Amino acid sequence: MAAISASIERVANESNFSGVVRIALSGSLLFEGVWGLADRAHKIPNSIETQFGIASAVKGFTALAVMSLVTDGALTLGSSVRDILGDELKDIDPAVTVGHLLSHTSGIGDYLDEGTVSDVSDYVMPVPVHELATTKDYLAALRGHPMKFTPGERFEYCNGGYVVLALVIEAVTGSTFHEVVAERVFVPAGMSSTAFLRMDELPGAAALGYLATDGLRTNQLHLPVRGSGDGGAYSTIDDLSRFWAALFTDKILPAAVVTEMTRPRHDVPTESKRYGLGFWLRQDRPTVMLEGYDAGVSFRSAYDPGSEFLYTVISNTSDGAWPLVKQLDERLPDLVA
Repeated sequence: MAAISASIERVANESNFSGVVRIALSGSLLFEGVWGLADRAHKIPNSIETQFGIASAVKGFTALAVMSLVTDGALTLGSSVRDILGDELKDIDPAVTVGHLLSHTSGIGDYLDEGTVSDVSDYVMPVPVHELATTKDYLAALRGHPMKFTPGERFEYCNGGYVVLALVIEAVTGSTFHEVVAERVFVPAGMSSTAFLRMDELPGAAALGYLATDGLRTNQLHLPVRGSGDGGAYSTIDDLSRFWAALFTDKILPAAVVTEMTRPRHDVPTESKRYGLGFWLRQDRPTVMLEGYDAGVSFRSAYDPGSEFLYTVISNTSDGAWPLVKQLDERLPDLVA
């Protein structure tokens, strides 16, 4: 472990890393480090208590909220999205199901098509970001995208599909998406510092997201003012450790449901990973991952259920996490052996 700790320190310093790193085994801390500033203009350092944006990691939380409704009998994986939402989104094929959206096989057009984005720091939302504060506000961005392929035909990562799932959650429960995820995921997991914060009123404990490793330009004009089903929550490294512990001790959902969500359903060669329902998976072992990548955000948290090995890397820059993630991914098979 000393060698990997030294390697992490070296890569963090060489890459001007800003964020936090934690490695643990069976709940015992093996390594922890903090670098950089949460607010560069005011010289406020990052800390273990800092709340960081985690972008698409939210898809795992959305999937858990959906599956909790499935477990309760309020939904099924075969439920038609159009039957639930009516004509709110007329471009969605009536054959598209909740299961298709969860597994990225729906074929719906995406408001944020990552295949067309060459640089996340340059991407501009199709509607004014300050108007995206509630899940229903996203309807303006979701409309007008024709189907790309027949539902179930293939895997194609779709951000918009998870916002549609958030709309489904609201339609079924009568509560807001943010309330449901807090009630069904954050509270049972003990994630008291995780929330969908508004980017234009971040509390003092939250890190600003920066587009580069230096400079003062933040991501505030690039992302929705408040996230929804596909991303945008803020969390801490402690809360993410609590999340994995809760997920695999039946505190969020029964073990059989978690197993179903974290089994491989699709190989994704372009990402060198596999996909379950809301979770990425390693190709070579049953490691379960949450990942986020956006303007001012890069994040990976990976948990290996068999060995109970966990690593989390969170950065408040667009690409800051990836050099450290690469180091840990390459070493993981040896660390869990």
